[in-house]
Amino acid sequence: MNHFGHNRGPSLEPGVSWRKQCWTAARQQLLPTLPIEVVRLRVRRAKELGLEYRTYASVRAATGHDVVAFLFSSNALRVSVLRPVMPPDRAAKLATVQCGRLALAVAPLTPGMLEAANPDTLDGSHPAPFALAGFGEMREKLRAALGKVPGDQVILVGDLGLEREWCAAGRLAGYLPAERYFG
Repeated sequence: MNHFGHNRGPSLEPGVSWRKQCWTAARQQLLPTLPIEVVRLRVRRAKELGLEYRTYASVRAATGHDVVAFLFSSNALRVSVLRPVMPPDRAAKLATVQCGRLALAVAPLTPGMLEAANPDTLDGSHPAPFALAGFGEMREKLRAALGKVPGDQVILVGDLGLEREWCAAGRLAGYLPAERYFG
């Protein structure tokens, strides 16, 4: 029953804290407890991807899938028309990553320039969506870049706020700021 001025806050009737306790306990019992061997495998996989375990586990829990590729913006790779080669620290990290490594060339940089300057580091390069592109256009560019790779198995590593929107448009597994991934 709602009364005038009621803010729909928690109920003040007796027994609320007990019911909350029961629901919390029931929910914890439903959450899976992973065997230690599975946890060890996932810790190793996170290391192979160059991710913190907590980040990898949250992506895995949200999507139900392993990460099969990273999608890097050229901004995150610190690549531009004036300096088309990745800094050595970023190239070294990508060389150790054990999954797909795709890149999005932000204009005026072209995919050909990005691949030519970094031939052994990337598995492919594609044009990035324009900064102010509509949602549909973003989705088309990202689907073209991913090909047959399911979006919910790809993590986007970006450097600008606008790039975060690509994650939703491409239905990607998650977004990581470049400084967090490469830092």
